Amino acid sequence: MSKLFIKILILFFFITNQSIAEENIMILKLKDGDVKIELFEDVAPNHVKRIKELANSGKYDNVVFHRVIDGFMAQTGDVKFGNSDSKDFDLRRAGMGGSDFPDLEQEFSSLPHDRGTLSMARSQDPNSANSQFFICFQPAPFLDRQYTVFGKVIEGMEYVDKIKRGDQNNNGAVIDPDKIISFKSQ
Repeated sequence: MSKLFIKILILFFFITNQSIAEENIMILKLKDGDVKIELFEDVAPNHVKRIKELANSGKYDNVVFHRVIDGFMAQTGDVKFGNSDSKDFDLRRAGMGGSDFPDLEQEFSSLPHDRGTLSMARSQDPNSANSQFFICFQPAPFLDRQYTVFGKVIEGMEYVDKIKRGDQNNNGAVIDPDKIISFKSQ
């Protein structure tokens, strides 16, 4: 009887852990393919909650990658001025807006900004992250412990690598930028 109980307990633990893990997997659809992202709810719970809320309500759909610097990162997530299907879309202002939600307090951690890391964009104020985020093309250790890391690409980085690059002389601003097709929980 006790062996059966232990087996049932182990099975329950496995199923519970699997469902918790799956609820922190997001699919970012890009023009070249799907990118699978793991969110780090245990490291940045408030940021993960915000990303899920915006993503699952469709706020990131059609939002452009307004700042893309080769060898560094691709920035997106301006749901106010960066949504190419919105009446408020303004490519010149993309990167200046956020969501209707209040800014988030920083949740800095010791997680490094490696290739494929997702981290929140912000202004000079460490507590100003809102909806914008970036994906690192290469390690960026100078950002460590200064920006909130909230996830990592686990499949499909080759599609992130194909995002249209911006003008190096204009801080990565992109003319006719690529966009998020959709961003949803798995």
